[in-house]
Amino acid sequence: MTIEPESAPESAPESAPGQADDAPFVDPADLRKTLGCFATGVAVVTARDEDGRPVGMTINSFNSVSMDPPLVLWSIARKSPSYAAFMGSRHFVINVLSEAQRELCLQFSRPSADKFAGVDCRPGIDGLPRLAGAAASLECRTHDRFNGGDHTIIVGRVLAMASSELPPLVFHRGQLRGL
Repeated sequence: MTIEPESAPESAPESAPGQADDAPFVDPADLRKTLGCFATGVAVVTARDEDGRPVGMTINSFNSVSMDPPLVLWSIARKSPSYAAFMGSRHFVINVLSEAQRELCLQFSRPSADKFAGVDCRPGIDGLPRLAGAAASLECRTHDRFNGGDHTIIVGRVLAMASSELPPLVFHRGQLRGL
């Protein structure tokens, strides 16, 4: 089983934006295969768009940044259909998926008119959706954003959190796995 990207990757030009002329070309397919050797957790990040509708997408680009102040980061492709909604939102929730939430991972990784159909959510900060059954959730206020090539890196300050003893869902070599 593979996670379907929210949008398909494009071919990289011979000289990618921001690439120095003397930097070697890195094949995106080879890079994806190599990065797949690093096992990551899987999360669904949620927010609300400017009209108040919930938005969400599956990510594995989540990491801690700082304990003091409490900061985390994730990244979003600039071509993502949800990009404008996440750029316009002051708050977001990182929902760390549990092993039992494989189907939610897939539901939020595919384009859909209503990704929240049939999803059990609890209201968080600003009414943001927190997914029931998640291994953990971190409710955040956007602290900063950085250019990350074809992605934007979003740093959030953790305002509230919850954790459980549920085992996490893991992504490794293109497959969803349990521990």
